[in-house]
Amino acid sequence: MLLAERNAALRTRQAYATDLADFVAFLRHRATGGGSLLNADRAAVSAHIAVQAQAGLSSRTTARRLSCLRQFFRFALREGWCAADPTETVAMPRHQSALPRLLSQDQVTALIDQGCTGHDDPRRDLVSRAALELLYTTGLRISELLALPGRVFTRDAPMVLIRGKGGRERLIPVSHAAREAALALLHHDRDIDSPYLFPGRNPSKPLTRQGFDKILFQVALRANIDPELVSPHVLRHSFATHLLERGADLRALQMLLGHADIATTQIYTHVIQERLRQVLTEHHPLSDETVS
Repeated sequence: MLLAERNAALRTRQAYATDLADFVAFLRHRATGGGSLLNADRAAVSAHIAVQAQAGLSSRTTARRLSCLRQFFRFALREGWCAADPTETVAMPRHQSALPRLLSQDQVTALIDQGCTGHDDPRRDLVSRAALELLYTTGLRISELLALPGRVFTRDAPMVLIRGKGGRERLIPVSHAAREAALALLHHDRDIDSPYLFPGRNPSKPLTRQGFDKILFQVALRANIDPELVSPHVLRHSFATHLLERGADLRALQMLLGHADIATTQIYTHVIQERLRQVLTEHHPLSDETVS
């Protein structure tokens, strides 16, 4: 169902399988319901969630695992495999959403101008610049970036079609600098037979996330920025926040980011509010009296 109806990614399906297997192991350990998912009751689900909390798992992880069970039992109920959903009345663990980390515009500029030059391998400079330009000017997820086919940049078109989470497609504009950086990389790799803009060691496959993380680590060092502060998702957050700071429409930003629900996009409005509060706290002469 996850594959056929929701077009869920392989990692998502693997995570669901792992969560369900953990619950089955818990049932067998407790000798509850014969270790069968379909015989589990509310008490077993609640106990499973409580054990995870006691083991020190974060509320976010616990909530994700309960969500997996909830979706499984709802599906089983629709299919007639069970008579009731034991997760229906189990409360979802509460967690406080952390605001995303950001880079300043000067830091992003340093990454591109200083971090993408001077490598011993000239190709590494080309890969770094193309990746950084695209990540920051489009807000792509890292999985979307690495899956980009090279042919989309050889066409003289202002927009690029992206296939995101759940197979949802969206059109995004590509800046002139990002397109030029991509074309420079393609020209350098003209003798490599690969469908990808960022081919891996095996040209038939894209560069891996781990391989890209190593490149980004070196870029951050060259730009004199702590590598712990830099990640593909931080660049995506920075893209979104900087757009909003300059007056971008929230609905347009939702479309650019590929969010299914605008509530997900609204986190960036909170980021801006928090940054304004920090500025007031740090610089206003009566900040202790004016900011609560």
